[in-house]
Amino acid sequence: MSNDPYSHTPDDTPLERLSQSQLDGLVALHERYLEGRIGGRRALLKRVDISGLSLSDKNLRQADFSGCDMTHMNLAFTIFQEASLYACDLSFSNLIHTNFMRADLRGAKIESANLAGADLERADLRGGALTSDGTYAQPQPVNFRGANMTGAKLIGSMANNANFTDANLSLTKIHGADLRGARLIGADLSGANFENVNLAGANMQSAILTGANIEAIANSGVDLTDALTDSNIGPSLEELQKPLMQMIDDHQEWVNSSGKEGNYLDLSGYDLRECKTLKKQKLTALKAVNAKFFGMNLFQVELQSANLQGADFRRCDLVQADFRGANLQGAKFSHSDMRETNFLPLLFATGSQQRFAPCNLKGAELRYVDLQGAKMKNVDFSDADLSFANLTNCDLRDADFTGAKMEGIILNGADTTGAKFDPEKAGKAFSIQSLSE
Repeated sequence: MSNDPYSHTPDDTPLERLSQSQLDGLVALHERYLEGRIGGRRALLKRVDISGLSLSDKNLRQADFSGCDMTHMNLAFTIFQEASLYACDLSFSNLIHTNFMRADLRGAKIESANLAGADLERADLRGGALTSDGTYAQPQPVNFRGANMTGAKLIGSMANNANFTDANLSLTKIHGADLRGARLIGADLSGANFENVNLAGANMQSAILTGANIEAIANSGVDLTDALTDSNIGPSLEELQKPLMQMIDDHQEWVNSSGKEGNYLDLSGYDLRECKTLKKQKLTALKAVNAKFFGMNLFQVELQSANLQGADFRRCDLVQADFRGANLQGAKFSHSDMRETNFLPLLFATGSQQRFAPCNLKGAELRYVDLQGAKMKNVDFSDADLSFANLTNCDLRDADFTGAKMEGIILNGADTTGAKFDPEKAGKAFSIQSLSE
């Protein structure tokens, strides 16, 4: 068993596998059971593999799926009210508008699942675990890491010590929930109402709390280190001397004239979110240290040689963005769409001298980022966090991953010639074969 209370140690004991037709037969009997009809039988599926199958729109109230592998399933609009999903693995499943009211989800693993609009009112989300013989084991916290829980209902749920790291909990209803000791690192809790929510000892480091009433938890012992709140978001664009678009035009003139005309643009620390989009803007050599771009449309934005150290790009559209030669040390990108982004180095010529400028992503946060087809030759990823990032078909030649976190990353078709990996972490990464639809 891992010493990390938020990790789930996989059990190598193979589970019995059911086909879709077998599962449909059990569901039919369960529905007869719920209707009180002759021949009905409650669905009892302890430690069974039903991964990849569908139970969409089915009524499985009071069913028992304890310890089942339910990954990559279609469970949209399914009714699991009062059901037992104890120690189940529901990761990567479609749980849109699924009903978990008063369900037993103790010890469940629900990583990267889509729970938008799901109802977990009064669900039991405390720790739990099963051994290979089906007996109870040392409790593991429920794991919602990276899940989309937009608009979900957690009213009155018992989720103490649950792991919501990097989960999207925006617009989630959490009134009366027990979140003592919960791990909410990097979670999006924008607009959350914390009235009557127990968050004693919870960890909200780097969480997004804009629009939330954090005064309700001011004395609860919550760790709010580096959390993004209304009070520390930074100056707004209204405080600029000129309208932003005019300043961008001046900056482009400065770049095109090699500094002889126009004005250099420094947006360091600014909150740029009210702008909503900088799509296709030419921002070469921009300085925006610790700027907040959170959730913006930055499609095909040009940021070559920009100084973006510590900037917040979480949940941005960065498809085909140009970051060649940029300084992105410590920047945050978690959950961003960065397909076909360009991180190649730049070569500068000054007289007879040449300077090679690789892209710097040292210590950057790239958890759950989609980087399919990105160009990242010679990038410095040392000490970065790439957990669960999709690097399918990426150019990673001569990239440096020394000290990087690489749990669950996907490297299908990636060119890693000459790349530097920590052997143990690279072994975990290369074991990932594909990203399920």
